[in-house]
Amino acid sequence: MLSVELHTHSSLSYDGRDPVELLLEQAAAVGLDALAVTDHDEIDASLQAAELAPEYGLIGITGMEVTCAAGHVLALGITEAIPKGLPFDETLDRIHEQGGTAVVPHPFQESRSGVLEHISKDELATADAIEVYNSRLLTGRSNRQAERFARRRGLPMTAGSDAHIAEMVGQAVTNVDADDRTQEAILEAIKAGRTTVEGERTPWRISFRQAAGGAKRRVKNRLRGFLS
Repeated sequence: MLSVELHTHSSLSYDGRDPVELLLEQAAAVGLDALAVTDHDEIDASLQAAELAPEYGLIGITGMEVTCAAGHVLALGITEAIPKGLPFDETLDRIHEQGGTAVVPHPFQESRSGVLEHISKDELATADAIEVYNSRLLTGRSNRQAERFARRRGLPMTAGSDAHIAEMVGQAVTNVDADDRTQEAILEAIKAGRTTVEGERTPWRISFRQAAGGAKRRVKNRLRGFLS
């Protein structure tokens, strides 16, 4: 079994803080086997992280968190950015055209761009996998809803720390029964449902700090765009 972190953000995300090197250092320090950097609507840092990963003894998984018209979708195993704002089904098609894997994170939490505010459960079930444990959900109710849904529909399940600072990488992981230590083998095993999930909730103080830092960076970015 490989211990895989599938949901992290670098400083390239509008609400991320740290460079990929710090994310990789943390992943190695906590004993992970693989790391995916999934920035919001950006892929360059993920490509960089995947290239650097072997230097840290890790398997790099490329990807991004796409903001589709319905909400957020993790696109794993892709090498070109998926445009934001597309319909949910077209977003999945674009991911699959690149041979990628579409995982829907926190689908039941509308306040964090969960897709179920805008699509049906039947549409949600067309994803390759459902994130059933997200460390940044404060009550855990949305995680439980996601897990019940995935089990009822027989869908593969993943977990992710949704880390926006390096310290939280590895807070929630997907254990993957992969045939080989490669990105391709990991994603194939996920789609086949050969996974278990484990994790701990992100402490609320850190969630608040991550959210506050993201808001501050958004204001700075808007001012920079206004002044440029």
